[in-house]
Amino acid sequence: MLLLKYVLPLVVLATVGAFTLGPSLRGLANSSAVRMAAESGSAGMDRRQFVHDAAVGAAAGVGVAAAPKGAFAEGDPKVQFQVELAPGKQGTFVMQVHPDWAPKGAARFLELVDSDFFTDVRFFRVLKGFVAQFGISGDPQVSAKWRASAIRDDPVTQSNKRGTVVFATAGANTRTSQLFINFGDNAFLDKMGFSPIGEIVEGMDTVDSLYADYGEGAPRGKGPDQNAIQSRGNAYLKDKFPNLSYITNAKRI
Repeated sequence: MLLLKYVLPLVVLATVGAFTLGPSLRGLANSSAVRMAAESGSAGMDRRQFVHDAAVGAAAGVGVAAAPKGAFAEGDPKVQFQVELAPGKQGTFVMQVHPDWAPKGAARFLELVDSDFFTDVRFFRVLKGFVAQFGISGDPQVSAKWRASAIRDDPVTQSNKRGTVVFATAGANTRTSQLFINFGDNAFLDKMGFSPIGEIVEGMDTVDSLYADYGEGAPRGKGPDQNAIQSRGNAYLKDKFPNLSYITNAKRI
């Protein structure tokens, strides 16, 4: 059941608005039996069902935004991230965005970059060998804005290999601002609809050095609670999880 434990928090667990379930998922809504079966290690639990069940009550689905026009310059854009790994220790990594892999997701990502969204954003869930997750603003008002503007899905054209960058999701057409970087080759995520939008081409050693000691997030672990981040922002993270690595700057290069 290790994969279920890891995959669950890749969904967006915000609490504003109601998540709209498709016909095949309505029977899973608020299903405590599903959660209990997964947590107890019962065989036969479908991973896709478990991921979607966990997303009931998510905020995405409030509205679906179109990709902004003019998001792409000629060629594949690169974005440089400067990171405070620990007090007095900085690092840098560069992401190559691939619009041909996932045009809607790539456009949203660059929209976030160009709006200076990522400044002071924490890597709130870092699980060595699996993923580094980030993308909840430290300002709750900014978080609320992006949660209300989901984008439609892109087909999965690339595998979730080490170094790829992918949007987290709360089901179909629910991507907003949360992303993760794959530490390992997580091909099992491909069939769940997690579509890579780009890859780290420089500084993967910086990504590997992100602070990871808090482990899995609440309620399954002792790390940050996504709902608390959404509602209280960096005030919550600085108080309860002061050692988290965070982005100091993200810009196109």
